[in-house]
Amino acid sequence: MKIRKSLLLLIAAIAIGALSYPPQWYPMPLRLQLTRWFGAADYRPLPLSMDPQVLDAETFCPEDASGWREAQVIDGVSVTRSAPCVADNPYAVAAFVKGTNNVSKDTLLRSGLTSDAVEKGRDLDGDGDPDEIHIRLEVAELNGGSSVTQRPVTSYDIAPGIQPGMWVFAPKLVGMAVENFETGIARDALRLPSPAIRVEQGDSITITLENSHYMPHTLHLHGADHGFVDSSGEGNDGVPITSEIPVMPGHARSYELQPRHAGTMFYHCHVQPHVHVLMGLQGLFVVEENRPNNWLQTMNVGAGLVRAPSAAVRESYDQEYDLHYLDLDKDLGERIRKYRDPRLITQSMHREYDITDADVDFFTLNGRSFPYTFRESLLVAAEGERLKLRVVNGGAKGISLHTHGHKFSVTDRDGVRLSPATIVPQDVVWIPTAQRVDLDLFLTNDGLHSYGRGIWLYHDHQNKGVTNDGIGPGGNISAIVYADYIDDSGWPKTQGVPWNQYFTKEYYRKEIPIWESYAPGLFSNTVSDPWWYPRLAGMALALAMLAALSIAALRRRSS
Repeated sequence: MKIRKSLLLLIAAIAIGALSYPPQWYPMPLRLQLTRWFGAADYRPLPLSMDPQVLDAETFCPEDASGWREAQVIDGVSVTRSAPCVADNPYAVAAFVKGTNNVSKDTLLRSGLTSDAVEKGRDLDGDGDPDEIHIRLEVAELNGGSSVTQRPVTSYDIAPGIQPGMWVFAPKLVGMAVENFETGIARDALRLPSPAIRVEQGDSITITLENSHYMPHTLHLHGADHGFVDSSGEGNDGVPITSEIPVMPGHARSYELQPRHAGTMFYHCHVQPHVHVLMGLQGLFVVEENRPNNWLQTMNVGAGLVRAPSAAVRESYDQEYDLHYLDLDKDLGERIRKYRDPRLITQSMHREYDITDADVDFFTLNGRSFPYTFRESLLVAAEGERLKLRVVNGGAKGISLHTHGHKFSVTDRDGVRLSPATIVPQDVVWIPTAQRVDLDLFLTNDGLHSYGRGIWLYHDHQNKGVTNDGIGPGGNISAIVYADYIDDSGWPKTQGVPWNQYFTKEYYRKEIPIWESYAPGLFSNTVSDPWWYPRLAGMALALAMLAALSIAALRRRSS
């Protein structure tokens, strides 16, 4: 009797499982055999499309309530207009030009900098500009963890809802690291990338790293002319295995240089560089050609437009831009939120993280990914203008930089001028990790240098580089925008698809169809199979019955 009941239960379990199992999941030979036995199945219509979601999109172009975008003269410093909708603090620009020790109290207060952030001293050669420069940098963490809140601390979005953990060098600031305690958003000067630094050829430069972080760090002046040791005989190259002990938390260290060669260089931390550099501790380091009365914008926070260009640049160019490319591995960045103990973070990042098995997920231009790149990193100019672009690839992967509608010329590579015979127009340049290129971009409508006015993209032509964790458009996409193609708020007058979905977290969380905004219904999400949950329940019941039979059989055997 028990065997008969067990057999009936087994048959019932198989029947329930077979009826619950979706026919489209059957192996093809079984489906063909069932068709021969029972005939073809009835036509099953495709599932219906879901109604498009109503998304709460962010404001594309935040209001410039402080008037930072406008051209202005501050403490005698001419700060040019910034056309895109998000601009650098012009008071900080003025303080970087004059020196934080030389500006008015009002300018210093509005800049948010300390009085010793960038000190400028004597004019040693009598040419009208200071030749003694002392720069102070701190180390800050963005999107880190906390024991009192689940949200990222000192939060910084590279794109809607995307907050990878990172470290940055930052100018020395006064006050809190965040705008206010309620939002927890990092203040404007505390951001990716680390600021571009500008010094003049032949000047006496001191850079002090005040390590405000919980890990040791150094400063390596990659490509810049500097001695192996400083004037006191201490290591000056920033490399712990050959030059010096790293700057420990709470300590400071000064680096000295008097560069003889002008060009576009690079600076970064050299402690465990496979981690620290790719966490964001890197920036452009520009040595400008010596000129009389050459007051430099010593730091360019966030890179982008140089609002107070050097005398040498003004001789040949209408505008100058810094373009800093960096890719980020979200697995690496998440480790600073996972733990609250520096010992565990160090163990996780420096011993358990294996960069040889790693990949990158986010691709940034000047610290942002699309669509935020359109707020800050547009190249805005008028027809006929000439632009100088200083480009660095700080990421783990090479980039294939491509411009639409224009051809540029590579004039310098790694801070060295190229032979005139090798300088030719091109629209793609390969930039390996840590390499710098200087580009001349002519907006001359001759069919070669430019195809005419419009909104022309520039981006990495590798497919990964134009996505945010695999969803596109994203990554380092930005545009060359002609002056009559941008509105008064700083937003380009695009003529393509609606952008609302790109300014939502849901889009980059992969929750909505990519073409729903302009092809509703055609490419929308499908309505779920109404029989899915009953089928799931049936399969669960069948498995439970089989489990019960197995347990009963084992008990009979053991008895």
